[in-house]
Amino acid sequence: MRDVAALAKVSIKTVSRVVNGEPGVSPALARRVLAASERLDYRHNMTASSLRRSDGRSATIGVVLEDVANPFASALHRSIEDVAVKRGVLVLAGSSDEDGERERRLVSAFASRRVDGLIIQPSSHDHSYLLTERRAGTAMVFVDRPPAFLDADTVLTDNTAGVKRGVRHLVEHGHRRIGYLGDMRTIATAADRHQGYVEELAEHEIKLDERLVRLDLRGIEKAEAATTELLTGPEPPTALFTGQNLITIGAFRALRRLGLHRKVALIGFDDILLADLLEPGITVIAQDPAAIGRTAADVLFRRLDGDRSASEQHIVLTRMITRGSGEIRP
Repeated sequence: MRDVAALAKVSIKTVSRVVNGEPGVSPALARRVLAASERLDYRHNMTASSLRRSDGRSATIGVVLEDVANPFASALHRSIEDVAVKRGVLVLAGSSDEDGERERRLVSAFASRRVDGLIIQPSSHDHSYLLTERRAGTAMVFVDRPPAFLDADTVLTDNTAGVKRGVRHLVEHGHRRIGYLGDMRTIATAADRHQGYVEELAEHEIKLDERLVRLDLRGIEKAEAATTELLTGPEPPTALFTGQNLITIGAFRALRRLGLHRKVALIGFDDILLADLLEPGITVIAQDPAAIGRTAADVLFRRLDGDRSASEQHIVLTRMITRGSGEIRP
């Protein structure tokens, strides 16, 4: 930093203000400092800086997602990052892989790096372990699913209502035998979506047939196998509702392989890439992961800015996108 100050012909304090994004430096001086930093290939030590800053902030946040490779999680991550970048904050992210212990290890790793806040898509079934971090002043927001045994801000999707809308759409197109393929029952969102399916059938006085239900499906291959089993058994469904984007992909693969993609209706929860280019296009109940991530980041930074009001629950609405597969009649 001394070398940068000497080359820019300013004080060390001025250099410190520029690299830390503090006010009180004219644009002309800031440009001189940045030019000198680039010329000397100066790299600011954020760890040392955070120790000296009066607010103790590290200008980083940690994000724990189920799987950063999943398109839904990727969109969440990007929208959080877009908000953070505008505030000069770096985002650290990791995947829990639906493993509560791995979630804890990620949170511990982020905490050891002195992150200012956490955004968590939870896998653990007991988040009381975060009480220590909360007492230490770490802000936290939960996305997609609520925390367990911890009162905290959450940003959720209208899971039950979204599934009910999709099942109602299938009933309105003449279907009575509607199969359901869902994620792990231990996941709160998966349980909510299955509940929506059950409730909407009851509202139309359609008796629940457990033979048409397959739960605890993880990944495309298991979803494809379960769909194949459903469609090749006795009295197969005339329509399918799939409770998650990877399950939808597996179901559509099975429909195509069996030559039933134009005969059996399909609606999926979560949109998938290129769904509109398939034949037929896949009708979906689309979440808005960008809005979920953006809302979570806004809430987190509001807490970091000093908001001490009671925790809030934000609901981001889904929308139906009709493309053809959900409009096939029996």
